[in-house]
Amino acid sequence: MTTEPHIGKVFLVGAGPGDPGLLTIKGRDCIRRADVLVYDYLAAPALLAHAGETAEKIYVGKKGGDHTLSQEGINALIVEKARAGNVVTRLKGGDPFIFGRGGEEAQVLAEAGIAFEIVPGVTSAIAAPAYAGIPLTHRKMVSSLTFITGHEDPTKPDSRIDWRALAAGGGTLVFLMGVRNLPHITARLLENGLAPQTPVALVRWGTTARQVTVTGCLENIVQNVAEAGLKAPAVIVVGDVVALRNELKWFENRPLWGRRVVVTRARQQASELVDRLAQLGAECLEVPTIEIVPPEDWGPLDGAIGELERYDWVVFTSVNGVSFFFERLFAAGRDARALGGLRTAVIGPATAGRLRQYGVTADVVPRNYRAESVVEAFAGQDVAGRRILLPRARQARPILPEELSRMGAEVHEIAVYDTRLADGDREALLQALQLGRVDLVTFTSSSTVKNFRRFLPEQGFEDLMRDVTIASIGPITSRTAEELGFTVHVQARQYTIDGLCEAIVEHYT
Repeated sequence: MTTEPHIGKVFLVGAGPGDPGLLTIKGRDCIRRADVLVYDYLAAPALLAHAGETAEKIYVGKKGGDHTLSQEGINALIVEKARAGNVVTRLKGGDPFIFGRGGEEAQVLAEAGIAFEIVPGVTSAIAAPAYAGIPLTHRKMVSSLTFITGHEDPTKPDSRIDWRALAAGGGTLVFLMGVRNLPHITARLLENGLAPQTPVALVRWGTTARQVTVTGCLENIVQNVAEAGLKAPAVIVVGDVVALRNELKWFENRPLWGRRVVVTRARQQASELVDRLAQLGAECLEVPTIEIVPPEDWGPLDGAIGELERYDWVVFTSVNGVSFFFERLFAAGRDARALGGLRTAVIGPATAGRLRQYGVTADVVPRNYRAESVVEAFAGQDVAGRRILLPRARQARPILPEELSRMGAEVHEIAVYDTRLADGDREALLQALQLGRVDLVTFTSSSTVKNFRRFLPEQGFEDLMRDVTIASIGPITSRTAEELGFTVHVQARQYTIDGLCEAIVEHYT
């Protein structure tokens, strides 16, 4: 294959089965490099976050016969984009060469003289059963494994599938994309001699928080699936190994399994909470109600940084405050050594941890993580006549500077960031609430509460929230929520993300 120098390159990348954590490192790097990202219905939306800001994202998903673009159209698209000199990443669910038509796309690229690479992905044929607690092979039970398309037209006079060999082989059978053909698949296996009591499992949306597993045997699985209302996409597993699910089921045993949780935190900070909740089994809907933005004028902070030697203390009340402070410190050509003669205090362990990332260990970390606790911690410090720099949010509560001033300190409060109402996907939130698809809403600050309340209509507010659990990170946030009409059911004992998650688990278990 010869290529022209000005033509771009195409990466055919397996996106994995749905869990974003199963994307390969090379696959992630290809998404980051892409000028154009062409992605499927089964590619996890979270993977798109790896793309660059200027990358063109084109959805070409195919769902249940509803094709955004035909396969011929997809082929033409990736050729067109590559010929324009772009790096094209073609993101395909699962593995591109396992019933993914990646071979066809590679052939088209080869014929067009366009350079390409294949990046294998974790196929749902393996991952979905594993997440359902079903090992496809087992030394004491089975030693062969066969992957079969479940998409073959049952009305074809001549099948390419050797049903007699499948039934006689004694190994595990895995059918992909076969939900619609399940009656035909079970009938052919029974006709060719497979025992009616052979265990069968269907795993829908495997490896995601929406995973559903229906089990049975060849003679009743069609009825079981119909009663469960199971739809595509799903993987079908046939064989004795399915019986091990009762012993090895792990993914669906997690404490928040099946719970649908709204995360209202700013998008820049939501990932930590989303990751923790997802690890516990929750399905998260990110609806950021606030956005963290720099102040309109950096002048006050830059001036204070230029005169740091005049201060005795710097008090940080949030992770954001630390980040914005050091951003401007570095912009001024200085580093952590500039704080060498100052003492530092923080409002909690997360803020202390961020400060340590910049090479500074806090001198004061209160036991409880709110402004009142910082005031209590300073009770043992001689701050009379001391100059304290307080870089924090513009909308922060006044108690800390007021109390420190009352103790005789000279407090220089500077706004280093603002929180404002985020656009958030209000329509998706309201739809989820109206359909009863929200189990819990998390609030991590008073501003998330206030702005979330603005998303909701006055009329019908109580009906929307009647069956929704509210979880708050601490008493200040809880008080704001209650003042705005919410009933707080869960409050963290430690006012941290970990503390919030622990409280939610305790509530549900």
